[in-house]
Amino acid sequence: MTSPLLTGQHVLRLTGSNCRLAAVFLFACCVTAGAGALPATTDGDADEIDLTEIVRRPTIGNYRGYAEFKMARYAQARRIWEALDAKDFGEAAFNLGVLYEDGLGVRKDIPRALAYYRRGADNGSPKAVFRLGIVYWLGTADIPRNEAQGRHYLELAAAAGDLEAAQYLNAASTDTLVGVDRALAQGQAAEAIGLLKAAAQQGNRRAQTRLGWAYEAGRGVERDLAQAAVWFSKAATAGDGEAMYALAVMYATGAGQTKDPAAADAWLHKSAATGYAPAIEDLKTR
Repeated sequence: MTSPLLTGQHVLRLTGSNCRLAAVFLFACCVTAGAGALPATTDGDADEIDLTEIVRRPTIGNYRGYAEFKMARYAQARRIWEALDAKDFGEAAFNLGVLYEDGLGVRKDIPRALAYYRRGADNGSPKAVFRLGIVYWLGTADIPRNEAQGRHYLELAAAAGDLEAAQYLNAASTDTLVGVDRALAQGQAAEAIGLLKAAAQQGNRRAQTRLGWAYEAGRGVERDLAQAAVWFSKAATAGDGEAMYALAVMYATGAGQTKDPAAADAWLHKSAATGYAPAIEDLKTR
């Protein structure tokens, strides 16, 4: 939303908004706009980005950036998020951090990613707060582990209602997803994917969602939107609000699923009903 491998959670995460196979899985994105769904972009209109309109409607603009990211048009996504970041839109700064943490369309630069995460946190991005917590809690090749700083940010995220941050603070060291994050911090992407696949196949819906983000972003596995859709569908059916949201975006954009505005709307409402904050915010923009 990564998915951080952030999020979109990030990626992307592009994401309850904290899906982390690195940062790619973490993304705040908007499925609907005004009276209807925002149309998917195509190669033909990839360069036709109206930055004035993007900054005028930042939530919708952020979604456009995520749509570009989903289609691996990282330079276009970066242009959009840089314009929004210049207007102090916190989620854009978080998303830029994702790009620099994972080297997507830019040279990988962990200190710069961390600076964007701090800026995002200062400008109200809960995902940026969580990501700072994870980076400091585990450390990276470029950032020394600082458990006190990590706990500080994770506690801030938990106090703001981030259930995964609270669970992370209380998790046993043997918890599967903690093991995934630890492997990632040590640069062991293959081990992280192995842990995720095993847990996902055993029915762990959070692992299923994170594996979906891995396939969507192509982090640790070949990029495969069809496989991403499979795992998002499994997790969504099991009740994971973030996966429901990711599935809604797929139906809205036609990336990974046949474009279906009715299905996008249905999954968006289901996601909001679980309390997933981005879905709730998206519905407010109608």
